Amino acid sequence: MTRSVRQGVDERVADLLGRMTLDEKVAQLGGIWLTELAAGEGLDDARARERLRHGIGHVSRIAGSTGLGPRRNAELANAVQRVLVEETRLGIPAIVHEESTGGLLARGATQFPQAIGLASTWDPALVERVGAVIRRQTRAVGAHHVLAPVLDVARDPRWGRVEETYGEDPYLCGTIGAAYVRGVQGTDQVVCTGKHFLGYGLSEGGMNTAPIQLGPRELREVYAEPFAAAIRDADLRSIMNSYASVDGLPCGGSRAILTHLLRDELGFDGVVVADYFAVGLLQATHRIAADRAEAASRALAAGLDVELPALDCYREIPALIAAGRLDPELVDRAVARVLAQKLRLGLFERPYVDPAAAPLAFDTAEDRALARTAAARSICLLANDGVLPLRRNVRSIAVLGPAADDARLLQGDYHYPGHLEIVYLGAEGVSARRAADGETLAPGPYFVPHVTPLVAIRAAVSPATRVVHARGCDVSGDDATGIAAAADAARASEVALVFVGGRSGLTKACTVGEARDATDLRLTGRQQDLVEAVVATGTRTVVVVTGGRVHALPSIAARAAALVQAWLPGEESGSAIADVIFGAVSPAGRLPVSLPRSVGQVPIHHGHRAGGGRAAFHGEYTDSPTTPLFAFGHGLSYTTFAYDGLDVVAGATTDAIVVTCTVKNRGAVPGDEVVQLYVRDEVASVARPDRLLVGFARVPLAAGQRRIVRFTVHPSRLAFYDEAMRFVCEPGDFRIMIGASSADIRLERVVTLRGPVATYRQSAIVATVISVD
Repeated sequence: MTRSVRQGVDERVADLLGRMTLDEKVAQLGGIWLTELAAGEGLDDARARERLRHGIGHVSRIAGSTGLGPRRNAELANAVQRVLVEETRLGIPAIVHEESTGGLLARGATQFPQAIGLASTWDPALVERVGAVIRRQTRAVGAHHVLAPVLDVARDPRWGRVEETYGEDPYLCGTIGAAYVRGVQGTDQVVCTGKHFLGYGLSEGGMNTAPIQLGPRELREVYAEPFAAAIRDADLRSIMNSYASVDGLPCGGSRAILTHLLRDELGFDGVVVADYFAVGLLQATHRIAADRAEAASRALAAGLDVELPALDCYREIPALIAAGRLDPELVDRAVARVLAQKLRLGLFERPYVDPAAAPLAFDTAEDRALARTAAARSICLLANDGVLPLRRNVRSIAVLGPAADDARLLQGDYHYPGHLEIVYLGAEGVSARRAADGETLAPGPYFVPHVTPLVAIRAAVSPATRVVHARGCDVSGDDATGIAAAADAARASEVALVFVGGRSGLTKACTVGEARDATDLRLTGRQQDLVEAVVATGTRTVVVVTGGRVHALPSIAARAAALVQAWLPGEESGSAIADVIFGAVSPAGRLPVSLPRSVGQVPIHHGHRAGGGRAAFHGEYTDSPTTPLFAFGHGLSYTTFAYDGLDVVAGATTDAIVVTCTVKNRGAVPGDEVVQLYVRDEVASVARPDRLLVGFARVPLAAGQRRIVRFTVHPSRLAFYDEAMRFVCEPGDFRIMIGASSADIRLERVVTLRGPVATYRQSAIVATVISVD
């Protein structure tokens, strides 16, 4: 934003603030549920006029809480805005917010891979393209703000929300997260919300919202870094607090976290919104407030600007001010931020959208093609004895398992409509009421067309191929009666494809997702028995793992002919899986998390600090290696790649390091290689990670082609918080490592950085520049 534009915004904000009553100011600091404004199948004008008489900050999830299609969503958003613009004293429009972790959470919107799958592409440019589609669809229905991306670093696979994250590494999370933000925010069209600030992914016992125990150095270098990257590299405009407490400080009520760290250290100047009901939890869960009024006072003073999903505790603000318990300047500060955001979005000039155009923005042929590309690029081939790729004229295939032909199991907990099961099925998720046909305010199981693996496989094989399908078992429960039939189908086939995984969502019937944490990382239900029964037939078996759980599958990896991690690929799941299985696409997805051998290894990740990752003094556990089953960054291809020509130019602690290497496709088919650059500080004043990811490039290579990859790494990327909590790059030796994964280092060299200790700021880390020739 130019200085003149910013000055114009500031002047308009000051003018509005000067004319607002306290009730009008408070209204800007909260949201309202659409259900509070609707009656029957549309807006209740009288109710809306009454409840919006002072205005409102946000309207919560019109598309993401209904069964309406895009045109009617846009009409409803316009109707709400019309009341605000034309029938309130100041005519201030509302921000309509939605969810969008794996695509806009709306009926008819394109459902892309869940976030963990997007991270598995290691392709920021692709993620930015996905974000642009989300922006277009968001704006088409009159929304301006998405509650994504999830920037939490996930290092405990027991946590059910790992699937919503970009994995275990702060650099990967920050790079993919910043790409998502650039794509969605565009040029002041939509606001992204980075969540959940801070440390949310390392809760005690992997239990959602449980307390976080972290020191200030790890908190900043690892868990704050993806947020810092999205702020400095993509101008992230909104932040959502974490439900949890960090070292006893509940994030929603901590000035140290939401102001000193977020704003003063990381340079954030946007709007902080509450995770749903988080202000009230300061009283109900964390017990740092005696009542709702004190909760409101603490949150606002901490720097939490907007209470979502609806005004609750912040309704106490006028009474707090009247009693002298709250500084009115805190209210003006928060309101000014909200108004400035609305002005920068152009809401005052463009409060309405064109309902007739909305359907044209939804799930176009180009969008579906992008969804298929993203899903295919997310698929990780973990093990392969040569069975893949399959011939299209294979004599017979058994397509088995609960995820082979079930669209619901291909969705994550924040896809539409899976997320809304909590509404139309209820918390138990087991007794569905029949949803009305057609478009209705009530949500229901309204899926955008999904392609399942079974459908795609039948379409991909030759007419002479016999395809037999058997479910075998469900993803949960003890019913094993179908396993024998599945084994028989495998026995009669040349190859067996077994699709296993979980059900992501929020209801108790789900096996993974928000508030669906676990102590066991094995396959749920009788799926392990299914795989073992199929493998025992002697038929060459390919196991494809879908779902959002990070599983520990050592026995399956050892016995299956191939193991494929497909995560939650979304609407084009089957097409993408078939593309990879039959070789139309050479797999190039890479793991954004380490896959453990057992839950007893948790936490396990590639970024442990010096002295970690092994047991003194024999090195291993008594019953297991300490290494992961599959390492961070791992993924196979249908071709092989050679690395050579490492060259490193390094100077002082203030000079960029230039790392160059050559990668060659040694095979007969094209493929993408993900070249990964790691650095280790050999001697530092505090214990540093053994392996620090500082750059990566997804490089497409034709058969026999060689390409040069160049990384320019600024020394601020190597900086850390020293004993005095200064952010510094110290002189000394650094090991430069280039590999195909964190455990497959192909080239390395030690270089020396000379000069003084250089002081930097985390808010000003210079992004690694990557070129491929």
